[in-house]
Amino acid sequence: MLTSEDAAAIWLTLKLAALTTCLLLLIGTPIAWWLARTSSRWRGPVSAVIALPLVLPPTVIGFYLLLAMGPNGYVGKLTQAVGLGTLPFSFAGLVVGSLVYSLPFVVQPLHNAFAAVGRRPLEAAATLRAGAWDRFMTVALPLARPGYLTAAVLGFAHTVGEFGVVLMIGGNIPGRTRVVSVQIYDHVEALEYSRAHSLAAGMVVLSFLILLLLYARRGAPWGKA
Repeated sequence: MLTSEDAAAIWLTLKLAALTTCLLLLIGTPIAWWLARTSSRWRGPVSAVIALPLVLPPTVIGFYLLLAMGPNGYVGKLTQAVGLGTLPFSFAGLVVGSLVYSLPFVVQPLHNAFAAVGRRPLEAAATLRAGAWDRFMTVALPLARPGYLTAAVLGFAHTVGEFGVVLMIGGNIPGRTRVVSVQIYDHVEALEYSRAHSLAAGMVVLSFLILLLLYARRGAPWGKA
């Protein structure tokens, strides 16, 4: 049986995942396009920085984000200077942490999709006097649509499953920063295994349905654009 606190955690988690996914698609598109098209020497370092959340422990990412966004951090000083206060232990802080932590799960599928488009369709559009923006909007984006589906699904699912980063940045404030993963942890700590099971089972079902949607729409193994 779900409690009101469980329901609040579910709603906060879904809201966080939806907002994070939308922002990541906007942020990730120019990054992925640049990575797919550039021959700059900065391509490797930029790709490595984006992929860091794949190998770093979430607590490490959360710790450094907490320092950066705290009152003495460079981000914290900036947000305080513009009247926004500090971001840790707020929903906005959770969004920032989620953007960093889920970035590679959105950028990499988009990069693969743009790389698969190739140069020929764009060159053909250029011969028809289509500008750079027109070529991107009318050729690249439609051809990369499967990559956007993959990026959206993986970004959403990965954000829903966060624990270490959101706990480090947001703490455990009911209704403000307590997401489903933290709520499950609280139930386990309190030896409320039946309540933990209800939420955990729901997470399993949701994750399965998300991946089923991905495979059903794409008909291909994960990772292919």
